[in-house]
Amino acid sequence: MIHIIPKPTDTPDDNSTGMVMDALRKMGVPFKVLDLASVDPFNLPVSGEIIWACGIKQDGVQFELLKALEMENRVVNSTDAIATCASKVTTTAKMFHIGAPSPATCFTNDKAVVQRFVDEHGGRAVYKPVYGFDGNGIYMFHSADEIKEEPPYYVQEYVKNDRDFRIFVIGNKAVGAIQRVSDHLTHNIHQGGTGCAVEIPKEMAEAAEAAARAVNIDYCGVDLLPLEDGGYTCLEVNGTPNWHCMTAPIPRLLAEYLVEQDKQYRK
Repeated sequence: MIHIIPKPTDTPDDNSTGMVMDALRKMGVPFKVLDLASVDPFNLPVSGEIIWACGIKQDGVQFELLKALEMENRVVNSTDAIATCASKVTTTAKMFHIGAPSPATCFTNDKAVVQRFVDEHGGRAVYKPVYGFDGNGIYMFHSADEIKEEPPYYVQEYVKNDRDFRIFVIGNKAVGAIQRVSDHLTHNIHQGGTGCAVEIPKEMAEAAEAAARAVNIDYCGVDLLPLEDGGYTCLEVNGTPNWHCMTAPIPRLLAEYLVEQDKQYRK
């Protein structure tokens, strides 16, 4: 049976977990809700099952509980994939490793190295927190002295743009996309961006699917920037994505994916 860990940030008006549960009900597929906070990692309540964690609290405790459950169950997404996506450094390293498109990136403790990177990339770059989310703490700078945060420093080349794209990928296949636009450096909806559903051209699908393969994840939200000379580059892979503004039937597609994974796990 599929066991579901609800997303802690779900609300009555934005209930990602509930949407997928409704899709499973319509399919006639039984499931159980699992309260992650009640799990004893030394006496697991579930064994040999598919567990879908729609989201977890960012407190460290729930991640460890999920990792314990993974010893005897198939967890979607895996804790390794969630941890990879939480770190911009690890995500970017994995993308470079397989040749997936990503902006030039620098990671260092040394501001002199940051300054050389800035000088080599047109006199400006973008600072990002290694473990940031929702577009928080991201800004453009021209001199390493403008960075007030403590090291280490994760910085990327500035890619000129007036929009970005969030692609939803399930089982390494791009299934839905939105375009996000704002007046800011980041176009994240949590930072005031507005989104609308768009078709997925071949190059966009290829870039998003390559990013998903790089981090070895069941499903994810891939953030892409369009390049002036064509193609796309990947900014981030979100391991617990929502599907705001998407018209693709993401809840049903996720439900179908969970059912298929349940069948394969029991073979």
